Amino acid sequence: MKKLYYIVLAGLSFASCEKAIFEEDLASTNPKENFEYLWKECNEKYSYFDVKNIDWNSIKSKYAAKIYDGMSQDSLFKVLGGMLTELKDDHTNLISNFNISTFGVDYLGQDNFDWRVIKDNYLPRNYYVSGPFAHSFLNNKKIGYIRFSSFPGTVGENNLDFVLERYKNTKGLILDLRENGGGAVSDVFEILSRFVESKTLVSYSRIKTGPGHNDFSDAKPVYVSPYDGIRYKNKVIVLVDRGTYSAGSSFSLATKALPNMVLMGDTTGGGLGLPNGGQLPNGWTYRFSISQELTLDKNPDYENGVPPDIKVLFNWNDLTKDEILERAILELQ
Repeated sequence: MKKLYYIVLAGLSFASCEKAIFEEDLASTNPKENFEYLWKECNEKYSYFDVKNIDWNSIKSKYAAKIYDGMSQDSLFKVLGGMLTELKDDHTNLISNFNISTFGVDYLGQDNFDWRVIKDNYLPRNYYVSGPFAHSFLNNKKIGYIRFSSFPGTVGENNLDFVLERYKNTKGLILDLRENGGGAVSDVFEILSRFVESKTLVSYSRIKTGPGHNDFSDAKPVYVSPYDGIRYKNKVIVLVDRGTYSAGSSFSLATKALPNMVLMGDTTGGGLGLPNGGQLPNGWTYRFSISQELTLDKNPDYENGVPPDIKVLFNWNDLTKDEILERAILELQ
């Protein structure tokens, strides 16, 4: 089989995928060997043990007791996948040819988004779709609503120019990132560059560099620079929830440094660490967070979720309105 080694990526905050190189190694289907390998890899390279108060040695004892010779592949997967879910991190997965382990951070809070409720009660049938953005005027054209459901890596000048030109005379924008599970971090900077007037420090980042739980590189500053073209200067309300993850959380963290942006809804799902991974002796692959994104005071705690500036939850007893969207409209009136 082949063993996966990490590559330290320059400019962590701009990376959107994992990269790796391989070297020859011996294969093994032995359950204990695969368990020990995965536990050790996490122990030396995972980046959020202390932030999440995880006792990884205790977890080893708990799951090692479930390993036995001759266990089936499915049983082994359940043990190893279960151990990884103890990290409570959706950037942590075990992948085989028959299953993928996940934690599910969105289940840490109630569901706070229903696209059908918005389409039925707020948007016209002919709302616009410009690349990854679905958008329309609200409140007699005083407000622009923009739904952004993922970070696909395709945000560019043309679609952003069209959207911002269309809503240039509004009192404010509502950017809806609820249930946005992330994607290409490059999109974060493409969008934010349209809402700043000067180069702005929004966070710091650092990468795991050694086997100790606190072995990190020096914190590197992360900036957003203004786009040399169409920008929007009025207030922007950014709607988030527990389903707002990874690049969505990075975007949410950056809003804390931008005075014209207000974060509204529920705490995000986290996922601020860059994931990378490798291959077990039996051929299954895995990944987990190997870096930290930090606040302006260099605190990593927002990995547990970026809190909103204004907390509002959806009321599922009344599907004729969206309480979070209603509060955002009120904020912009």
